[in-house]
Formats: sequence, C-alpha cells, structure tokens
Amino acid sequence: MKFVSSMALALVIALSLAGGAFAQSMHTSGKFSGAKVNAGTVTHSMQAGMNVLTLSSEFQVPDTPEPHWQVVDSKGTVYLLQRLGIKGDEVNTSITLPAYVKDVAKVQIYCAWAEAVLGEASFSGTLTLVH
Repeated sequence: MKFVSSMALALVIALSLAGGAFAQSMHTSGKFSGAKVNAGTVTHSMQAGMNVLTLSSEFQVPDTPEPHWQVVDSKGTVYLLQRLGIKGDEVNTSITLPAYVKDVAKVQIYCAWAEAVLGEASFSGTLTLVH
C-alpha cells in the first residue's frame, strides 16, 4: 500500500511539473484596444510544434467588412494574415503563425476593406518565436 501511495504522489508531482512547463509556454496579451475592438485578449501557445494565436472568449468580432488577423514584429514589419470570418457565422478564433514571422510585438484586428486597424493587443514584451 505504501508503494502505491508513493507512486501516486510521484505521478501527481510529475503532472504538476509538466503542467507548469506547459503554462510557461503560453503568453497572454493585454486587452484589445481600438476604434472597434475593445474587449478580449489573445494567447500565444505552442501546439504540435507550431506557434498558435487564440482569441479569448470575451473577444467580439467587429461588425465591419473584411476583418483580418494582423501581427506586427519587433522591427515594425506588418503581416496581414487570415480573415477573421469564415463561411457563414464561423470565426477563425485561432490561427497558426507562418514560419516567416520570427517574432510578435502586437496583434491587430485589421479591416482590409477600409484599410484601418480596428484594435490591437500587445504582450508584456516581444515574443520570439521558435520554429
């Protein structure tokens, strides 16, 4: 019985450490702020070796034509990415960043039709991406 208890304790500790390592690889931005987007955050995580950005449940899709994901790197280079909306009422709440994006300073929601930033969120520091 003592052996089983020791094994259970070891398993709990191992899972706690693994969970802590997973949590450390996630980064959450501050709140979106802008002309049309003023709620929610974006989280960066690694999934299957890929850099993924995910919008929080508080994020509200702006009622504008052609809202897109857009990221800005530490040098000010802007990368226009996927449309936020998909067919019907579906929304791209997560996107995988392409390998050519080396770091992310901020995430923007951009209206391609009006050519305007609708809102942006920044992380506490620039995220250097591992590919």
